Amino acid sequence: MRKSLNTKALKILLLLVGGICVLTACNKQQTQVSNNHINASEHEQGDITLWPTLKSKVQKSAEIENTIADYLKSMTLEQKVAQMIQPEIRDITVEDMRKYGFGSYLNGGGSFPDANKHATPADWIALAENMYQASVDDTFDGSKIPTMWGTDAVHGHNNVIGATLFPHNIGLGAANNSALIEQIAAATAVEVMATGIDWVFAPTVAVVRDDRWGRTYEGYSEDPAIVREYSAAIVNGLQGRADGDFLSDKRVISTVKHFLGDGGTVDGDDQGNNIDTEKDLYNIHAQGYIGGLTAGSQSVMASFNSWHGKKNHGNKYLLTDVLKTKMGFDGFVVGDWNGHGQVAGCTNESCPQAVNAGLDIFMVPTSAWKPLYNNTIAQVKAGTIPMARIDDAVARILRVKLRAGLFEKPSPAKRKFSGKLALIGAPAHRDIARQAVQESLVLLKNNNHILPINPSSNILIAGDAANNIGKQSGGWSITWQGTNNKNEDFPGATSIYAGLKAQIDTAGGNAILSPNGTFDTKPDVAIVVFGEEPYAEGHGDKDNLEFERGNKRSLKILKALKQQNIPVVSVFISGRPMWVNSELNASDAFVAAWLPGTEGQGVADVLLADVNGQVQHDFKGKLSFSWPKSPLQTAVNKGDEHYAPLLPYGFGLTYKDKSTLANNLNEDSGVDVSNLEPLSIFNGSFKTPWRLFLNSNNKQHQVASNSVKLGGITYRTEDKTIQEDAMAFNFIGSNASYIEINSNFTEDKVAYIEANSALSFSYKINTMPTEQVQLGMKCEQGCGGELNITNELKNSALNTWQTMSIDLTCFAKKGVDFARVTSPFIIKTAGKFSVSVADISFKPQSAETAKIKCE
Repeated sequence: MRKSLNTKALKILLLLVGGICVLTACNKQQTQVSNNHINASEHEQGDITLWPTLKSKVQKSAEIENTIADYLKSMTLEQKVAQMIQPEIRDITVEDMRKYGFGSYLNGGGSFPDANKHATPADWIALAENMYQASVDDTFDGSKIPTMWGTDAVHGHNNVIGATLFPHNIGLGAANNSALIEQIAAATAVEVMATGIDWVFAPTVAVVRDDRWGRTYEGYSEDPAIVREYSAAIVNGLQGRADGDFLSDKRVISTVKHFLGDGGTVDGDDQGNNIDTEKDLYNIHAQGYIGGLTAGSQSVMASFNSWHGKKNHGNKYLLTDVLKTKMGFDGFVVGDWNGHGQVAGCTNESCPQAVNAGLDIFMVPTSAWKPLYNNTIAQVKAGTIPMARIDDAVARILRVKLRAGLFEKPSPAKRKFSGKLALIGAPAHRDIARQAVQESLVLLKNNNHILPINPSSNILIAGDAANNIGKQSGGWSITWQGTNNKNEDFPGATSIYAGLKAQIDTAGGNAILSPNGTFDTKPDVAIVVFGEEPYAEGHGDKDNLEFERGNKRSLKILKALKQQNIPVVSVFISGRPMWVNSELNASDAFVAAWLPGTEGQGVADVLLADVNGQVQHDFKGKLSFSWPKSPLQTAVNKGDEHYAPLLPYGFGLTYKDKSTLANNLNEDSGVDVSNLEPLSIFNGSFKTPWRLFLNSNNKQHQVASNSVKLGGITYRTEDKTIQEDAMAFNFIGSNASYIEINSNFTEDKVAYIEANSALSFSYKINTMPTEQVQLGMKCEQGCGGELNITNELKNSALNTWQTMSIDLTCFAKKGVDFARVTSPFIIKTAGKFSVSVADISFKPQSAETAKIKCE
């Protein structure tokens, strides 16, 4: 749980969970227990009268229902359960598909055919064709029901090299153009169909309440009305209109997600607990479903979050009573990445509770699919899962497949658009994306009408995002987190710098690229492009909204330019509104560009005048998220009782408007760390989200028992004060080994640096080390640092519990970025060493008295 300095009094317990994050180690552990007076059992009853009966534009047909009935009569239990299992392409083979006949399969973000990031469209099609042919081969399973492939195409076909990447949803919300949104979805559908894929996990219709959430950019707006309207537009674009070319050969199945309340968790914690009233759950968080389901979306994805402590994957009231019965949804409900494993009493391998609650398809993207398949069959035979519930789930899956024409359509390789490589990143699609960039930009400040810029000028283009297509595209861009990409990974795309340079060159101006803002000849004006590093769910959660907290590298560039009397235009790349008062003060103009995607020239179209000095495209974007006046103003939304943001919802200047933002905004963050509570990592048990791993002989093992051996290291529990409140590690010296406490996701712990904290832990040396011992920390994308603590250990008494404390700045100076910590405690040695450890924590206001300090 990422706790803010003003967090509510909630306590978090552990449950094994997962995310559609799709990387191998993507399980997050938490159950949230609210101190709210409304308990889960009361909500299980609910007030069903709050919910509407929807009339979907896609109605049942007698022909399809009769066909479904015939299938259900002929199918075996094994065939039915196979329809409900959705494995991931890294964890099944074509032969698995032939043997089991899975109803569907998926690729998660950052997952590719043959694990090849640069897989060609032909590679995608070949896998789709092979899986399809295996699914209709009845040699082993007796079934000829075609499978379907689902993918996260959330801002274009974002897993495929060369695809058009549109602005992320937050930018589209600022554009407030539902007709354009439908065009974007239609273009995405065509690019998806070109690779033989049937089904897209979009749109996300979360209504974000707290902008610390790492998925804020997946929300269109804090206004449920826009989300409702956009949901219908996206569904119409992906699937085709119900009275038009519904699920034709250029359309894909859509998924409205995540049901329900994922944008309203306490503190914006990913996969956290929503404690809103049922009325607010409907009025705020359900509006996207009103739009999308009325338009005819054929699938809904269950959400990771809890509602009043009850995980949604196991909430029968929400999935069955509300969604299916009252609202009348007749498509299927698919789970999120091992989300069923979060349900109380469940594991990834067994969860009858989720089926009984109304889950129709298990998304089970690991090797857990096989025991889950077998356990579900056994649970039906034992009567734990009623056969009627299985038949209902399979009927829903077949209904969608029949509506989509999967039984009649040619195989993936033979479909109309399949293999037409010119459709991937097609010029017409890039034109739509370029328009979306133009319309999504929001002008926050424009002193003395410095914008638009005359392109014939001498223009410095600075900032680390200026020529970085990966950064301007954000998360869910080729890789899941959007990291580890280069410009070459985006063929056909245009960086913001390249877009500016092309127009400046044409006008006879001079474009100077200088990421750090230095120059030889003084420019007439500087355009500085900077912002957040790419992230996706979990990893993007923040403690507060201050930009570049503790490391104001972008601000340094802005101030250096201003000190030289160079007009500064800031282009801010971000997945959410952020507290940037200092950056605003240091800018003559400031543009919120969000995450524009691959068509960076759209930025130039608005910032630059034409060759005749006339406006090319005026600013159209308006804030669809309120802009904070302090880093702690994280939950500020239109309609709040005490609504007082820096810039309100709907704000956005045009070129005709006078700039109203002051140049001396308050730069005091207001963050008070004087009463920051200690961060407990291990105190008899591991605190959320920390887990223990052993690493030796290039192997890793997560500790889940009280005694483990892995290569050159052994672990067991030990009694320090009470039973099993300590850990004993024995390094046998056969090779370099280490123990590591880590989290699945990055943790923002900058507050502990600001609070002059120390890492503190109890230790008892059982055998002195024979080689150097390193104490380390890690952070995202390979950063980290180690301290040699060998001398401190050798000067310690044997078999005696004592305390070691280390100023956290020692680790910061070694390269640890406390804004994205993944492992706060690592012990590594290549020699023999036996040590017991307990009571690991970050202790505020204790750096001065730490035993190990850094100058």
